[in-house]
Amino acid sequence: MEYTINKLASIAGISTRTLRYYDEIGLLRPVRKSSSGYRIYGQAEVDRLQEILLYRTMELPLERISVLLQAKETNRVKTLELHLEALTQKQSQIQEIIATVEKTLANEKGLCEMSDKEKFEGFKERLLTENEEMYGNEIREKYGEDVVQKSNEKWLNMSDKDFTAMNALQDKILEKLKQAVIENLPAESETGLEIAELHKQWLSYTWAKYNEDAHYGLVQMYIDDTRFTAYYDNNAIDGAALFLRNAVHYMLTSK
Repeated sequence: MEYTINKLASIAGISTRTLRYYDEIGLLRPVRKSSSGYRIYGQAEVDRLQEILLYRTMELPLERISVLLQAKETNRVKTLELHLEALTQKQSQIQEIIATVEKTLANEKGLCEMSDKEKFEGFKERLLTENEEMYGNEIREKYGEDVVQKSNEKWLNMSDKDFTAMNALQDKILEKLKQAVIENLPAESETGLEIAELHKQWLSYTWAKYNEDAHYGLVQMYIDDTRFTAYYDNNAIDGAALFLRNAVHYMLTSK
């Protein structure tokens, strides 16, 4: 079956302007144009548009979507399976947050008592989901599915006490990084070694088993990947990620 641009836009729930833009950038071209010059789309284009919109729900940029669609190894079934898995995880997360809000309302109305633990249920899973969306692919490529899965399980099963301690330790690391950079200390200094040891301790909260090679590679990724660099530099000070990488590398290679 074939569709005019107006008809396809209507059934897809998007604007004709969007379809024209997709045509302009080569993301979705019509199969042909009618004698009157109207864009005509066939079944292959309908399926491609559905895939584009599925990727958009995953908040992927159009440039990334174009690469995925052009890649020969792209498997539509596998892509859909992964997308369904991601949506299911989000659904579970939303349901937990809804349950937390419902309990909070009941607590405020005096209908029940809510423990401190219940007040934070759902948030750890939300943080894990956000981390997966931002860094999941890179981490899996570097360390493998089994390592990542075990780390995620340890995170979700973390006690409230450990969760609080881990966050406090993270704040301590950021503060010490900030001071080290401000004071222009060398990564090989006593402060640098202290920060490296604190970072190792911080990893123990989520890593199933500590590994020096993995630690070495992780802090290198803090420099190679601008998203990690930005996290440390924005939350501490410019140069914090580089100082942390150098401090950890020195600690691991100076033994």
